[in-house]
Amino acid sequence: MNNKNIFNKIIKKKIPSKIIYQDKKITMFEDINPKSPIHILIVPNQKIKSINKINKNNKNIIGYMIYKSVRIAKKMKFAEDGYRLVINCNKNGGQIVPHLHIHMLAGKKLRNFC
Repeated sequence: MNNKNIFNKIIKKKIPSKIIYQDKKITMFEDINPKSPIHILIVPNQKIKSINKINKNNKNIIGYMIYKSVRIAKKMKFAEDGYRLVINCNKNGGQIVPHLHIHMLAGKKLRNFC
């Protein structure tokens, strides 16, 4: 599948995906290749290529994505146990799909890596 527009297809419901939450600004859905028992991707509905493309016109989307992530973690009842939010940036940072997204990982004890 073409990684260049897969998130846009999910946002527009052109390909099947388990959408956890969607509004006018963001879409949250389960990762098809999970790295933990709970692995949710949080993406802005407006295409922003990477975190490097955040500017004065779209800077509020990051705070909104994090705010909604916390709300979903509480609603799905894993907030108290803990979770991790990760943003990869470009090829060397591990970003595969060129559309800004946050990985929310939970459901097990995650290894420390820093």
